[in-house]
Amino acid sequence: CGQLQTDCTSFPMAASMALNLDNLPSDPLLLILSFLDFRDLVSCSLVSRRLNELTGHNPLWKGLCQKHWLLTEADKAQRGQSWKELFREFYADLGHYINHYTTLKKAWDDLKSYLGQKCPRMIASLKEGAKEEELDAIEAQIGCKLPNDYRCSYRIHNGQKLVVPGLMGSMALSNHYRSEDLLDIETAAGGFQQRKGMRQCLPLTFCFHTGLSQYMALESTEGRVRNEIFYHCPDQLAQDPSAIDMFITGRTFFTEWFTSYVQNVVTGEYPIIRDQIFRYVHDKKCVATTGDITVSVSTSFLPELSSVHPPHFFFTYRIRIEMARSALPESACQLDSRYWKITNANGNVEEVRGPGVVGEFPVMTPGKVHEYASCTTFSTTSEYMEGHYTFHRLKNKEEVFDISIPRFHMVCPPFRESIVRSVCKHFLYCYNNFFKLLHTLLAGR
Repeated sequence: CGQLQTDCTSFPMAASMALNLDNLPSDPLLLILSFLDFRDLVSCSLVSRRLNELTGHNPLWKGLCQKHWLLTEADKAQRGQSWKELFREFYADLGHYINHYTTLKKAWDDLKSYLGQKCPRMIASLKEGAKEEELDAIEAQIGCKLPNDYRCSYRIHNGQKLVVPGLMGSMALSNHYRSEDLLDIETAAGGFQQRKGMRQCLPLTFCFHTGLSQYMALESTEGRVRNEIFYHCPDQLAQDPSAIDMFITGRTFFTEWFTSYVQNVVTGEYPIIRDQIFRYVHDKKCVATTGDITVSVSTSFLPELSSVHPPHFFFTYRIRIEMARSALPESACQLDSRYWKITNANGNVEEVRGPGVVGEFPVMTPGKVHEYASCTTFSTTSEYMEGHYTFHRLKNKEEVFDISIPRFHMVCPPFRESIVRSVCKHFLYCYNNFFKLLHTLLAGR
């Protein structure tokens, strides 16, 4: 009992010594502090003199600078500041966007790195970031708040100069051409919409050749959802010019819309053709090999040639035909004709046969690649195509054989009917139900 009393008496003193930070070595404390974010470090610096000294440790702020601002040793050397000073400087300027900056800065850096290798002239069209006061002035001009992630991206790069090709993708087909620029904030504000059917919508992109733009809804009005991104599509069957349908390209935030596009570019999903980004989508399953010849297909939806009312959905597809390098010289052949089986969403089937492909009869030799683009339209929200090419051997024209074309699907992007049409449909529905009820009542008299 005496020993227990002695232990209990000395316990407060031992606990006091254990909790005295001045008696603890620096290394374990720094290790603990390295798990804290910047807000917690600042709070700790106010607790005691010892913690104030420890939280100023440069390596702690190096990790935070790398995490939040993607800064490197080269950035530090160029500026000649400590890591803590660098963090403070960036936070004072961009702290408002700390939840978005890393994601958007990385996307911009990845895009520029990729374009620097594939089409460097496009990088020259990028504009320096906008200043905070410039974005504030734009908000005052249009009378609407800009989303925080949109502002953050424009602090990094203020869109691009109005040039061709556009950063946001191109499409070329026969005599049709589209190339979308990412608008700078001043030009976008000039196109801010207040007309009925497009109220509170800000253009993000613009094509000189077609006048096509992708818009972002800054408010939830006229049936749209705030921050939704879309191509507008006038309802061709409505007498009211404010009846605007929309093909939706981004449902939630600017960040998701922009980073998903960048991901498609830097992974090669969108190919670089003649120094331009083409927004063809290739399904990796959409490949068929017959003997020495491989056929693959990529597709793209063209909103500028499509409409919701009447239902008219325009797709272009790009086909690549390649003969293996390992093929024997006597395998050389020439394409004679094509056969297509086209099935729409209703199950209706159409068959098409014709000579050549887009007026050409390509000759295939070992290692040879032939690519061409064509198009199709349909009135249902999806369809798929499959078929074959018929070839003959150059050494023996009597030797005729078919090469499979893999099945490929074309699906219209999500769209929403104009609120004008929706109201009319609801009114017509109520009107019909009223007269059905009236007819029933009269019949029962």
